[in-house]
Amino acid sequence: MSLASVQGTNGEDRDSYTREESRAIRRRSLRLLGSILRPLRRLIALTAIVVIISSAMRAVGPTLIAYGIDTALPAALDAGDWVPAVGVALAFLVTGAIGSLLVGWYVVLIARLTQAVMIELRTRIFRHTQRLSLEFHEGYTSGRIISRQTSDLESIQELLDGSLNELVDAVLIGTFTMVMLFLLDWKSGLVLLFMGIPLAILMRWFVVESQKGFRSTRVASARLIVQFVETMTGIRAVQAFRRERRGDADFGAVSDEYRRANLRVLRLFGVLDPGLILLANVTVAVVLLWGALRVTGGELAIGVLIAAVLYVRNFFGPLEEVAMFLNSYQSATAALEKVSGVLEEEPTVQDPAAPVRLERPRGELGFDHVDFAYGGDRGGARTVLADCDLEIPAGQTVALVGTTGAGKSTLAKLVARFYDPTGGAVRLDGVDLRELDTADLRRAIVMVTQEAYLFSGTVAENIALGKPDASAAEIRAAARAVGAEGFIESLPDGYETDVNKRGGRVSAGQRQLISFARAFLADPTVLILDEATASLDLPSERLVQHALQRLLADRTAIIIAHRLSTVAIADRVLVMESGRIVEDGSPAELVELGGRYAQLYAGWEATQV
Repeated sequence: MSLASVQGTNGEDRDSYTREESRAIRRRSLRLLGSILRPLRRLIALTAIVVIISSAMRAVGPTLIAYGIDTALPAALDAGDWVPAVGVALAFLVTGAIGSLLVGWYVVLIARLTQAVMIELRTRIFRHTQRLSLEFHEGYTSGRIISRQTSDLESIQELLDGSLNELVDAVLIGTFTMVMLFLLDWKSGLVLLFMGIPLAILMRWFVVESQKGFRSTRVASARLIVQFVETMTGIRAVQAFRRERRGDADFGAVSDEYRRANLRVLRLFGVLDPGLILLANVTVAVVLLWGALRVTGGELAIGVLIAAVLYVRNFFGPLEEVAMFLNSYQSATAALEKVSGVLEEEPTVQDPAAPVRLERPRGELGFDHVDFAYGGDRGGARTVLADCDLEIPAGQTVALVGTTGAGKSTLAKLVARFYDPTGGAVRLDGVDLRELDTADLRRAIVMVTQEAYLFSGTVAENIALGKPDASAAEIRAAARAVGAEGFIESLPDGYETDVNKRGGRVSAGQRQLISFARAFLADPTVLILDEATASLDLPSERLVQHALQRLLADRTAIIIAHRLSTVAIADRVLVMESGRIVEDGSPAELVELGGRYAQLYAGWEATQV
């Protein structure tokens, strides 16, 4: 099993890893970053050139001051020659102006670079999560996906927008400052170099500890978002069962965990910031004291000493910005680890390498000794179907009945290829679904579930989901065929009513009717109804029973339903228990058999009296 799976699906709440895992995660994140930055090489190169020249222009300042004090000023006072002083002033102005203009250009370039990276990341996450198989989405909560697209990307953007700019500026200024100081006074340069030892130790300590701390904050942030999203998604259940107080307590606990994780990181800055200030003051004091002694001995010019002190201050000044970068860097690194974990996930249902086209499917389904276990590639896999051997002729309507957990929905999901079997093969017209062209498969097989989801937009757009180029007449005909036309025309704007705006809200039963119209318009060869009538009231169900006769005509159909009134329209009934088919026959034959289906039928018939 891949590390991405460990972290992304099952290990999302982990905030510590082994050394080998951490290295693998770091390599994975760098691969992701490299793949995004590679197409932006020219922009990166231009940005680098601009910032290097800008930093060089700004680093010249103290040297010009030293020349002005030690050479230009005595020439003006002693010989009345103001040319060197004017020259120094002009040079100072020109280098400052060029540096400032280049800084402005650099800000624009880094903004372009940031936005290019962010749009690529957002697009990749969205595109990839759409491709991932149902198994991933059933194990990876929606709150965590939202966290990847929001707080994690915001951390990365914060790094690129401001902190990276500060780091590059600090590093280049520090490098040019060190070089200029050594050229101006190598002895002061040695003092600065020597003080780099405790500085490196302090920075190393901060990087290691903050890496742990920021990983904890990303985990806590994800938990906070998950808690909020799940509570708001299930708000009806929360209020129905009076879970508000418990929800407050749970959210408070997660919020407190996030607060404590942030405080741990802030305590690190409570050590780093004073440490930087102390090292800067000690270095300035040593350079100043030693320089003063050399000035009094005639070994060092006063202007050079002033320039050396300025260079030391310039060197330590940006280190605070480096600390702020490390803040954003650790947070962004932890976020990039999470994002790369999602992007490394591979769909368990893969597109075929050499797809077989099936442009005119008949609808014949076959199960050849099919086994299926959820989490089949991991330990503790739970077997749901075992040695399922089944043939469904084209055009036959088959009803699946049985207790909850018997494997009915799993069998239907295998037909729709939401999952692949762990053993055996599922075939359409003799072709293994794993070899079938994906477009042909999606066109041939449509599944309608109990959770009829309507997307933002009009009723007509929702009906045309499987056939976007459908005409208004085709959309109306589909709605009419399933008995949805009456309530749709009663909406404020009829078929053009926005389902998410006031007046456009529809009931659960009406949503299901729209999903039936959607399936009818798509005109699949194989139609799967997974508890698709469960949310309908009795009047709506009676209306749909007639619509189903037309909906299921001339196509293969698999119906999963607890309501035996829906099962009654089937040509054949399969009774399932513990992942096996225990009864197979027409509804009338199974009633006469007196087995499991007969018991279910008798119980249902008693409720109709």
